[in-house]
Amino acid sequence: MALVLDPVITVNLIFCVIIVALGIVGYEKVKSTVPLYIAAAFGLFGISHFATILGYASSMTILVIIRSLAYIVVIYALYKMAFSK
Repeated sequence: MALVLDPVITVNLIFCVIIVALGIVGYEKVKSTVPLYIAAAFGLFGISHFATILGYASSMTILVIIRSLAYIVVIYALYKMAFSK
């Protein structure tokens, strides 16, 4: 397994790490779980990007499942925010 240092994937991973950090800080500030859900989703995206950098094919079933789960978490977070009180 060879490293795949694609600049797009690397930049996406960096942005995922930043979003996770901001989600944690946002939770600490507003005490709402929505930033944590978004941070968790981008953490999953980050895992997917990191696996791709490590050489796993992006079409692997497990990576598709991880990305799908991340999208579902974002959808849930936005739904919770849109339809809460």
